[in-house]
Amino acid sequence: MILQVTNPLNSSELIFPTLECIHIAGFALSVGTIAIVDFRLLGLGMNHQSTAEVAADLAPWTLLGLVVMLTSGPLLFSSDPDMYYLNWVFDLKMVLLLLAIIFNYTIRRKTAYSGKSGTRAKVVACVSITLWVGVVFGGIFLAFI
Repeated sequence: MILQVTNPLNSSELIFPTLECIHIAGFALSVGTIAIVDFRLLGLGMNHQSTAEVAADLAPWTLLGLVVMLTSGPLLFSSDPDMYYLNWVFDLKMVLLLLAIIFNYTIRRKTAYSGKSGTRAKVVACVSITLWVGVVFGGIFLAFI
């Protein structure tokens, strides 16, 4: 006798879209707060605070967004693993996500908390923005490819 296991995410028409909204909200929170710090590194806005202050103020919100995103993402994946696993856009998104998180908590964090501005800070901000935009586009185009 074969026991067939069904994923609860596939048992209702509302569960998957609701979880996807939660995933996108977590993503918006984390990427939004990261972008604010990156724009501050670029000298665009929030000039009344140092980059270190902005980064410190937003760090808990960034982490919360990442926790929500990294919790809901695998649940979404579990709804149809073959569709995701066999899609090269998903693979690219995962690589960019890993690189973006590592970059965020190493080079970008050190730069933001150093208080230094200049060409290096701008390059770091541009790399960070590019990585996160790549992750966002990976998520968007996942449905189309």
